[in-house]
Amino acid sequence: MAKPLRFRQSRERWDSDRVARDLHRELDDNLGATMGSPWFKSPSGYEAVRFDVDNGDTALFAWRDGEGGGWWLGNTETPSPLWRTDKQTFEQAPFDLSRWAQREFTAELHEQAPWLEPYPYVSWFFLPVFCSKDGRETTRAFFREHAAGFPDAAYEDALDFYESFLQTGVFDDHRHEMAGKLGTSEYLDVTRSSSAMSEFHAAWLLREAGYDVIPEIEVSTGHSLDFRADRPGEQGVLVEVTRPVPTNDRAASTPIAAIRDTAATKTDGQLSEHGGGAVLFVDCSSFPDDEWHRIRGEQPDVHHRPAVVFRLRPDGRVEGYTKGSVPLDLPQFE
Repeated sequence: MAKPLRFRQSRERWDSDRVARDLHRELDDNLGATMGSPWFKSPSGYEAVRFDVDNGDTALFAWRDGEGGGWWLGNTETPSPLWRTDKQTFEQAPFDLSRWAQREFTAELHEQAPWLEPYPYVSWFFLPVFCSKDGRETTRAFFREHAAGFPDAAYEDALDFYESFLQTGVFDDHRHEMAGKLGTSEYLDVTRSSSAMSEFHAAWLLREAGYDVIPEIEVSTGHSLDFRADRPGEQGVLVEVTRPVPTNDRAASTPIAAIRDTAATKTDGQLSEHGGGAVLFVDCSSFPDDEWHRIRGEQPDVHHRPAVVFRLRPDGRVEGYTKGSVPLDLPQFE
C-alpha cells in the first residue's frame, strides 16, 4: 500500500534533457504520460515539469538548473532513477517548492472534487491522503459519502466541523502524521477510517477545555499513546482513544457490549502494558441516537479507569460521562 503523498529528493544533477530521457521516457513507456508545463509558475531558482499520466495519475519534478538537486512529487509509479532517493514531507521540503507543489495538487483536487473547494483547511490538511496513489478515491469518498464517520449527518456539516477545528492550527506541526492516520488503501474501510477520526474528536474535547494536545507519545513500554494533554502549570496527562462500532455493524448484541468489548481490547493491550496513568477516551460518535441513549442512560464501566465516554455531533454538541478520577478539567461533563 502506498504511503501519503511525499517528495523524493535526488541529490544528482538534472537538466531538461535528462528529465525527458530518464523520467518521462520510462513513465511514458510503462503507463503512457505527457510531459508539459506546470499549472503554476515554479518558484524562483527552479525549473519544473508536470507529468499527466494516462491513468489519471499526476507527478511533478522540479530541479535547480546548474546547482544539482531535484524533487519528485507524484501519485504514480516512481521512475527507477529516483528509487533510492530520500523521502520528504511537505514540511521537510524547501518552503517555496513545497508551497508551489501543494498549489498544483490542491488545484487538481478541487477540479476533481469541487465539493472540497469551500473547505480550504481540510483540503490542505488532508492533501497528502486526498492525493495519494492508492487512497485518493477512498479518502474523498469517506468524507463525501460517509460524512467522515458521523451517522445521520450531511457531509457539509462534518466538513464544517473539521474545517473549524483544524484551522485553529492544533495539528499543523503534526500534519503528515495525523492526516496519514486515515490510511491510503484503495479499499474503503469505513470503520477503520472512523476510528482514525476519533483522535481528532478527543483532541477537540481537550482543546475546548483549554489543553494543548501532543500526538504519539512514546512510553517506557515501547508503545506510543495517542496524546499528551498539556496545560500551563499542570502535569501532562496521557490519553488513549478508542471507538466502538455500533451493534448493526458488529457481532456484539447490545451497545453496552460493544463499548465494553472495544475498550477491553485497549485495556488488555497498550494500557495494561503501560501500567496505568493514562485516561481512556471512548468515542461513541458512530452510534445512532437510540444506541447512544441506552449507553448514556446506563453509563456502563469500560474495564478501565479513569475513562471518558462521549458522543460528538458535527454541530459541536457533546454528551458523555466519566468513570474514575479523571485528572483533566473537562467542563463538558460537569
